[in-house]
Amino acid sequence: MKIIFVSQDPKPERWTSLLSALIPNAKIEAWSIDTAMGDADYAVVWQPPDALFTLEPNLRALFNLGAGVDALLKSPALPDTLPIYRLEDAGMSSQMAEYAVHFVTEFSRDMRTYRQQSTNQVWKTLPPIRKEQWPIGILGYGKIGSAVAQVLSSLEYPVATWVRQARESDVNTIEMFCGSENLNPFLNRSRILINTLPLTDSTENLLNYTRLAQLKEHAILMNVGRGEHLVDEDLLLALQEGRIQHAILDVFRQEPLPAQHPFWGHEKITITPHVSARTLRDSTVAQIAEKIIKLEAGQDISGCVDRRRGY
Repeated sequence: MKIIFVSQDPKPERWTSLLSALIPNAKIEAWSIDTAMGDADYAVVWQPPDALFTLEPNLRALFNLGAGVDALLKSPALPDTLPIYRLEDAGMSSQMAEYAVHFVTEFSRDMRTYRQQSTNQVWKTLPPIRKEQWPIGILGYGKIGSAVAQVLSSLEYPVATWVRQARESDVNTIEMFCGSENLNPFLNRSRILINTLPLTDSTENLLNYTRLAQLKEHAILMNVGRGEHLVDEDLLLALQEGRIQHAILDVFRQEPLPAQHPFWGHEKITITPHVSARTLRDSTVAQIAEKIIKLEAGQDISGCVDRRRGY
């Protein structure tokens, strides 16, 4: 069995050594176009070149080093029948929940004002938080979205989620809205909107002016899904008009965010460099290794991407 690691990581041995320790009977190599042999069984990838699929025609499965597979599915060389397995959690959901809690409490408890008071040596207690004034809406209820929803609900914020297809909530304190016909009612009750959706044809540009305008007054937007979910110009207009109070953005259409982009320096936008939920190497490799071992043993594994749905 041969496994290849395909990524722009300048130190691929950090990954291949871990894989070798967990699957000692496999031949594991960092792959490049110049060294391709065409005999690989499995590929562990992040943003691989299209040439991978022509130079390695015998691949039996592809393992993506992340939960999002939108870029991978756009490759014109990707074989139609090649199974793709996405990363399932691997420590990302707890990170995302921490990120969300940080910014939710930042605004709902007015911590920015306290920091300013500290700088100016002002000792002043602000009115206590009333959580019913901070209803939170979470777009998406996968492994990451559900973790964020459950943590915020446990802190007694009123939490609702929106999903594209009907399902039942597994937590009775979390209200669930399903389908396009219920998107506007979901937005209407949300003051903090957190996007955790995967990027598909149906979710691209979902966060446009019309939908942002449906949110409650003084709304906060947090985008940790994909940059392509958000129409940049529409957000700037919504901020200018005061429909959105502040936006926390961790993902962008182009990364790194170009120096001339109007998001930089905007007083109502907080930018983080795609760090809301980072891939944890040890957990990721352990998950992928376990799945490869099960596949070799003829067992079923989870995380297979449904290409029709895009995730």
